[in-house]
Amino acid sequence: MRSEIPKDMTTSRLEAFSDGVIAILITIMVLELRPPHEATLESLRPLIPVLISYTLSFVFLGIYWTNHHHLIHAAQQVNGKVLWANLHLLFWLSLVPFVTAWMGENHFAQWPVALYGVILLLSGIAYSILVRTLLTLHGPESLLANALGSDFKGKISVVIYAVAIPLSFVNPWIAYGIYVMVAVMWLVPDRRIERNIT
Repeated sequence: MRSEIPKDMTTSRLEAFSDGVIAILITIMVLELRPPHEATLESLRPLIPVLISYTLSFVFLGIYWTNHHHLIHAAQQVNGKVLWANLHLLFWLSLVPFVTAWMGENHFAQWPVALYGVILLLSGIAYSILVRTLLTLHGPESLLANALGSDFKGKISVVIYAVAIPLSFVNPWIAYGIYVMVAVMWLVPDRRIERNIT
């Protein structure tokens, strides 16, 4: 009979590493907000697009951080596949500061908004892969599987991103509005994992 491995020994390093990476990404983004040389409110006007793109990206990274925390907290163990799936997610999230800066500095032009959507799409797919990898490890009757349910929001988000990307070339603001809509959808609290853990 195999002895049970304490949870902290199996998930804590993955969670701590992921927390650190996301914190660094937010720090990189805020460092892109360069203050103007003039001490007037008017001098802040050119920074408005950069600030708007930063705000949305901050929210998205916050959403990933909170959901990742709940996901890993519900997991009982990890393996090599989970570690690589987690790194795959962090890779796409690590590109968020780049597309955020490009989109803001180019005032939401078509290609930057489209690439921003591509990164959101690939991050969403990577998160889904991480979820599926954990579910495969834990099984369909596990606490994690019961907590996640059908993962409707995760699936519909990927579809919405895929629709929004080509709309960037019709009207970038429509695509950006769709990205905001997805963020708002995720800001609505989902207590499934918390309920199942407690």
